[in-house]
Amino acid sequence: MNTQKTDRLEILRHSAAHVLAAAVLEMFPEAKFGTGPAIENGFYYDFDLPRTLIPEDLEILEGKMREIIDKDYSFERAEISAQEARKDFQELGQDYKLELIGELEKEGAKISVYKSGPFVDLCSGPHLDSTGEIKKDAIKLTKISGAYWKADEKNKQMQRIYGVVFESKKELDEYLEMIEEAKKRDHRKIGKELDLFSFHDIAPGMPFFHPKGMIIYNELKKFWIESQEEFGYDMVLAPSMLDVSVWKQSGHWDHYKDDMYFIDSKENERQFALRPMDCPGAIMIYNNSMKSYRNLPIRYAEPGLITRKEKSGQLGGLLRVQQFVQDDAHIFISEGQIEEEIKNVIRLIDKIYKPFGLEYKAYLSTRPDDFMGEASVWEKAEDDLRKILGELYGDNYGLKEKDGAFYGPKIDFQLKDAIGRTWQCATVQLDFQMPLKFDCRYIDNDGKEKTPVLIHRTIMGSFERFMGILIEHYAGAFPAWLSPIQVSILPVSEKFIDYAKTVKDSLTQSGARAEIDDSDESLGKKIRQAEMQKAPYILVVGEKEKESGTVAVRKRGVKEQEALAIEGFVNRISEEIKSKK
Repeated sequence: MNTQKTDRLEILRHSAAHVLAAAVLEMFPEAKFGTGPAIENGFYYDFDLPRTLIPEDLEILEGKMREIIDKDYSFERAEISAQEARKDFQELGQDYKLELIGELEKEGAKISVYKSGPFVDLCSGPHLDSTGEIKKDAIKLTKISGAYWKADEKNKQMQRIYGVVFESKKELDEYLEMIEEAKKRDHRKIGKELDLFSFHDIAPGMPFFHPKGMIIYNELKKFWIESQEEFGYDMVLAPSMLDVSVWKQSGHWDHYKDDMYFIDSKENERQFALRPMDCPGAIMIYNNSMKSYRNLPIRYAEPGLITRKEKSGQLGGLLRVQQFVQDDAHIFISEGQIEEEIKNVIRLIDKIYKPFGLEYKAYLSTRPDDFMGEASVWEKAEDDLRKILGELYGDNYGLKEKDGAFYGPKIDFQLKDAIGRTWQCATVQLDFQMPLKFDCRYIDNDGKEKTPVLIHRTIMGSFERFMGILIEHYAGAFPAWLSPIQVSILPVSEKFIDYAKTVKDSLTQSGARAEIDDSDESLGKKIRQAEMQKAPYILVVGEKEKESGTVAVRKRGVKEQEALAIEGFVNRISEEIKSKK
């Protein structure tokens, strides 16, 4: 794994955050600082400021950042005592830093500061050698938003400034071009134009799918179900509301309860929770009867309804919702089946991703700080996954330190879309912990009871989010098999509507989705409307077509029009839909 460039970028971004803070202090000497981490493609910093920022401030701050870069201040690190740190930051009036110093002192952590020119910040680093290493034409401040201190709504709301930084102006320009393209592809905008879905205040963060959107949703779900048939999965479905005792037993209560919705039953004094994960339901089904080693692997696939509490500011169309259907599966295996079964899962992931034309890369996510179970068991599980990734990908996989689930390490797959953005979707989690917590058993070939290993697996992630990604990937121009309307039939005048119906009947009988525009609009306007709806095929029918039993075919994105017999076109689109090209 080549982490050298990633580490360099992380240091570059974190250093740029410090330069931003120094620029803010120049503009607002009374500014109080929160924290400023590196994030994907850039950085942010949170500030408590004497006035509300406006977009024009970003340009002023960028200018000040360039001046600081030109001065080429060294980033000088020093470790100091908590007492000295409190004295220094009290003199600077930095209340938020004093709070952080107190926390570091309690943890017994080292306290370090970085100085660059006149600016001093509490930070563990690392940083570049000097501000001059940042290319001033490769940095840009992008937006302002609100953010509660420590992400707690009880705390004061600060102002967050976001920025991006790259190693060259060329990379910055490419990124900004991608952002502009992303605005055009925004799935919320396209979803409204194509009448696919909507959101309403009566159900925050929960999509309402319209008829055309439901076609795409169902096609994805159908493809997901059919793809698993050759891999021996059985479909199951568990309730979406379970007694809280289950979530306490699984560990979700300790690690996840703040993100869960609860329901109190006054009638029988019980508390229930809407499920944020599917795994306990699958385990209940497994535990309903004793299993033999001959039964393993047992593969339960479940399109399970998930509900998770999200803050309103975190919601983002279909990409971040409060209720969704996860394309889940839980596979019960013996330890000796780990390698073969995970490879089977990866083969299934390859099969499902192939039709969408999305590039993807695997990442190993290792033990988090709040892990459940024994460290030695985790190390074995991580070694198992590392061995499999090495065999399949060599060194061409990434590492996400401490990003595993609380019950086990995992392999995550990040997809790259048509404009270069990455999305995490598939995940394969190896779990030795939950089968122990729920006392899962099987009879081994020696007649003794043993505990199975559990693989948690999603591929699309959720049908809702995957659909949002695809809308942006295709910019709404779906391949024929996914398109809500696959063929738009345009009669040139009213007297050819009956012939258009004949064409539609032939298409419908073959399984294709077709509609007729029988409005009184001109042919040119009908064509423009069909193009706006991004129909893969437009068929124009008039006198010539009726007499010859043909259709004039206009393929999306192709200027030339061709004449085909009805049967010939039906065969063509049927094959295209079947092959999912």
